[in-house]
Amino acid sequence: MQEKTNDLLKATPEQMLYARILEKGMYFGLLILLITYALYVFGIMDPYIPLNELSNYWSMNVHDYLEHTGIKAGWAWLGMLKYGDFINFIGVAILAGITILCYAAIVPTLLKNKDKVYAVLALLEAIILTVAASGILGAGGH
Repeated sequence: MQEKTNDLLKATPEQMLYARILEKGMYFGLLILLITYALYVFGIMDPYIPLNELSNYWSMNVHDYLEHTGIKAGWAWLGMLKYGDFINFIGVAILAGITILCYAAIVPTLLKNKDKVYAVLALLEAIILTVAASGILGAGGH
């Protein structure tokens, strides 16, 4: 009985693949966050909002903040990567998006193992997360 229980607790190949990709993506995203944070903190890249003005915006809601600073919502930050306070978004986007890559990567393994239902679910999950992150539906906080 103990051996049967241990077999049930073993991770499947697609779970291991998902975990390997997630681990590497997490470490890569964290490295990018640390590097871009250093670029900002040590003044290597100038910020969009000068540090001496930053406290003026702390009490504002998002709408007022965006209106006063001229920052556009959504993916507009990609056009502002020359600023130290926006370059750190790269690491955040990597950390947020790695799950999409994980789901997409396990689809071939699931199909090879004839787990068609799980393959379709993983593919749908990757598509739904991609559409949600893209902002094309115009809903949410973007």
